[in-house]
Amino acid sequence: MSYLIFRWVINAIALLLVAYLVPGFVVASLYNALIAALVLGLVNALIRPLLFILTLPITILTLGLFTFVINALMIWFVSTVVDGFDVAGFTPALLAAIILWVISMVTNWLIDQAKET
Repeated sequence: MSYLIFRWVINAIALLLVAYLVPGFVVASLYNALIAALVLGLVNALIRPLLFILTLPITILTLGLFTFVINALMIWFVSTVVDGFDVAGFTPALLAAIILWVISMVTNWLIDQAKET
């Protein structure tokens, strides 16, 4: 349970970092970032697998790069649902998806290194 809360807070902080780096990507407060991270996690768990299966041929043709488009669409969708979390268009959502992927990759690597020691 503490692992899930840790990941949730890390994702909220990552959203705040993306809001600082990407123009057109706005998170009003830490509270809005926490809500957006929670909704984004639920959307990624429930809707993203279905979209991934439906777009599998395109994903294969693009060697997996279309996954970033799917992630950007999920971020853009969540911005329409959560107040205080706004994405101005597809390009900021795509940049956010790439930055969030890098942050997630680094976080996973750090957690794996901590588990080994």
